[in-house]
Amino acid sequence: MSEKIIVIEGIDPVDLFGVNNSRLEKLKSYFNKIKIISRGNEIKVLGEPTEITRFEEKIHILMEHFHHYNTISQNDFEQLLFLEDSSTVSASALDESNLLFGNNGKLIKAKTANQLKMVQAIARRDMVIGVGPAGTGKTYTAIALAVKALKNKEVKRIILSRPAVEAGENLGFLPGDLKDKIDPYLQPLYDALDDMIPNKKLQDLMDDGIIQIAPLAYMRGRTLDNAFVILDEAQNATFNQFKMFLTRMGLHTKFIINGDTTQIDLPKKSQSGLIQALYILRNIPEIEVIHFNENDIVRHPLVKKIVLAYDSYYREKEQQTTNPEVKNND
Repeated sequence: MSEKIIVIEGIDPVDLFGVNNSRLEKLKSYFNKIKIISRGNEIKVLGEPTEITRFEEKIHILMEHFHHYNTISQNDFEQLLFLEDSSTVSASALDESNLLFGNNGKLIKAKTANQLKMVQAIARRDMVIGVGPAGTGKTYTAIALAVKALKNKEVKRIILSRPAVEAGENLGFLPGDLKDKIDPYLQPLYDALDDMIPNKKLQDLMDDGIIQIAPLAYMRGRTLDNAFVILDEAQNATFNQFKMFLTRMGLHTKFIINGDTTQIDLPKKSQSGLIQALYILRNIPEIEVIHFNENDIVRHPLVKKIVLAYDSYYREKEQQTTNPEVKNND
C-alpha cells in the first residue's frame, strides 16, 4: 500500500470541496478503492499506486478549473469528476483579448482597440505607458494583466502604486492610522483586484506580500525584481518621483505606467513627471506608449461626451494663450 500527500495550493479547501466537505464525500465514493483523509489544505491518500495517481490527476483538474475560472459550481464539479478523458477538461487557451476569469467566472477581456494594444505591447515589452482620459480601462486592463501573469507564475508578486498627491504625500494631518490615511487614494486598485480575486485569497496574497499596494513615495530605495509593477495616476508624479520610480525596475519585471495628462492635481509650481518622461524617453524603442482616447471609454455614455467637452474647452484655451502647456483649473 502506498501513501501520498497532496497539497491544495492557492484555494480555500471550502471553495473546492464545499461546506462540510460535501464534495469531498463525492470524491471518496468515486475513488472507493483508496482511503482519503483531509486535513486543512492537505489530503492524505492511501491505496494502490495506480488509483492514487488517478485521484491526484483528478484533483489537479479540479484545481486547474478553479484557478482558471475563480469558481467551481456543483455542476462543473460533478462533470469533471465523472468525465474520464482528462484531456478534454483542461482550460482552453484564451484568445488574445481574453485575459482571465474573475470572480464568479466573469470573463475579463480587452474591450477596445487600445486596451488590446496594451495587452499586445506588454507581451513584447517590459515597460508600457498608457496615456488617455478617465474611463478608458487603462488601470483595469493593467491590473488584469498583472493578475494573469501572477496566476501563470510569470512573476512572483504584483506591486501597485499611486501618488497620494491630493494629500501632498504628507498624510499626517488625516485621521486614523497610516493605512486609514493611505487607503482612500488606493481604493480604485483594491476595487479592480476585488473583481478578479476571491476576497479571502486576495487578503492572503496581500498578507503574504505577494500583492502589495502602496503610495509612490514608498517605492524609494527598493529594487523590484520578478514583479509586475503598475504606477497609476502617473500624471501626478513629480519629475523626481517619476525618475525614482522608473529606476526601481529590476530583473524579470514588467512595468505599466498609466496617466491622464488632462487631470493633473500637482501644485501649480510642479510639472508633471509623466509629461516630461514622454518627451525624455521618446527615443527608447523598448518603451512602448499606448494613447487611449474617447473611443476607449467603457463607462456611462455620458463620460465620453464629458471628455470631448473638456477637450474642446482646452483647445479653446490653447488658442487664446501663447503658453502651449494645458493648464488644469481644478
